[in-house]
Amino acid sequence: MKASRRQVFAALWAAILLIASTTIFAQPTPPTILHAAEAAKVLPDAVFFRGQSATVQTRNSAGIHFADDMFMLTALVDNSGYSSGVQQKYQAYFITEVPLDFSGQTLKPGAYGVGIVKDHFIVMDIAAHDLFTAPVTHDTELKRPMPLQLNADGDQYRLYFGRDYVSFAQAK
Repeated sequence: MKASRRQVFAALWAAILLIASTTIFAQPTPPTILHAAEAAKVLPDAVFFRGQSATVQTRNSAGIHFADDMFMLTALVDNSGYSSGVQQKYQAYFITEVPLDFSGQTLKPGAYGVGIVKDHFIVMDIAAHDLFTAPVTHDTELKRPMPLQLNADGDQYRLYFGRDYVSFAQAK
């Protein structure tokens, strides 16, 4: 039995409407915070920084899986093999696939060393050169401080080292 032109046209039109409606009404997936167990699945066991390899503390790791399937990952590191000057600043490894904004400073995709010294969050390139600092806030209200954790705060994020945190957001 042959389908009439009208039936073919109606079926084609219905298919187009179905595809268009799923595209138009599809909700983007919101960014997801990755806790230590999820972040550990994609983090390496050791990382290169300032001419040496440092072991990653995957139990003290976190990240963000952004809506565009990109990641930001961070983990505390064993920095015992580094000079005291590097040890003071290099507390965690920080990897981002998206540009991030730290108080007006843009961090481009890449791998970095980070840490908190006094009341500043320090970002260093892979050779341990300081790139920029951002202000740190001390959170006395935090219920369960951990060595490293990441919390969402509206469209921003808080990266905690104990009770101290730095705020950042995905750059526009």
